Amino acid sequence: MQTGSQSTLGYFRWAFIVTALGLVLGVVLGWQMTGTIGGTLTIFFICLVLAVLEISLSFDNAIVNANKLKEMTPEWQHRFLTWGIIIAVFGMRIVFPLLIVVVAANIGPVAALKLAAFQPERYSEIMHDAHLPIAAFGGSFLMMVALTYFFDHEKDVHWVRWIEKRMARYATIRGIEIGLVLALILIFSNLQPTEHEAELFLVSAVWGLLTFLLVEVLGGLLDASQEAMTTAAKGGLGAFLYLEVLDASFSFDGVIGAFALTHNLFIIAIGLGIGAMYVRSMTIMLVEKGTLTQYRFLEHGAFYAILILSVIMFAQSLFHIPEVVTGLGGAGLIGISLCSSIRWNRRQVERESEAVR
Repeated sequence: MQTGSQSTLGYFRWAFIVTALGLVLGVVLGWQMTGTIGGTLTIFFICLVLAVLEISLSFDNAIVNANKLKEMTPEWQHRFLTWGIIIAVFGMRIVFPLLIVVVAANIGPVAALKLAAFQPERYSEIMHDAHLPIAAFGGSFLMMVALTYFFDHEKDVHWVRWIEKRMARYATIRGIEIGLVLALILIFSNLQPTEHEAELFLVSAVWGLLTFLLVEVLGGLLDASQEAMTTAAKGGLGAFLYLEVLDASFSFDGVIGAFALTHNLFIIAIGLGIGAMYVRSMTIMLVEKGTLTQYRFLEHGAFYAILILSVIMFAQSLFHIPEVVTGLGGAGLIGISLCSSIRWNRRQVERESEAVR
């Protein structure tokens, strides 16, 4: 983590550097692939669009990361923002799409890489066929993330009060969020057009739910064992693991959506990698500037966006929803929550002024 205050643009220094390097790489790749100025400019533009897509889909990711990072020690914060971002950029944007093809096509990693390089249309087709289990798995995991935030009996700050107060009250019912997710899984699995797709959706969604519970349990055990060795380690390895799985779930939508723009894995890696660096920069800025504390409803907007994203991922198992809808919807909710926070701050200042008079 960086120390000391700096300008807002200062937080994005590395993101700007990676953007420049990535776009230069995109130009080189475009020239090698097409050999024409027009083709090179097209690939350059696709890299830019992919970066914007990743940023728009990841506003809520940055806010949730910042919320979790507050609980971590400076050492583990630094590890997440260095090693964690390497895993996010290279693991989820390059290795993850390859692994999907390895499993779906039952071929080796080298063969999958060759398929991506020399048969991008076939590669994209395999990725598209794998969309159903990915949407089910990611949707159930993210739904648990959002509902666990709202179903918290200790939560005393509410944005949409008539909903959130009731959810906090019912949080005393053990496993209520798990029950809601299971109910939605059953509903969407029954809506699948074929029995095979219904079974695939059900199994994948349940695995997403179990993965969330496993990460929660394992994270608690890891942090508890570290705390026993040193109190400074609390919120360390377990929180790191949670954030990595969370980032993976957020990445599903962007990676799958990127194939609507290009079939080339390497162009996708450049564009989404640039976007991931801006998410890292936003995360650091939110933590160091205390933005989540200054704007009390910003976090709420992010978790509502996650909840809606999870439902959209479930719905995408039935029909296509453009990624621009997902991105703008999440960004819009966060923008509304920011405006609500600013209004609340102004009212507090006015009340304090009246009290002084």
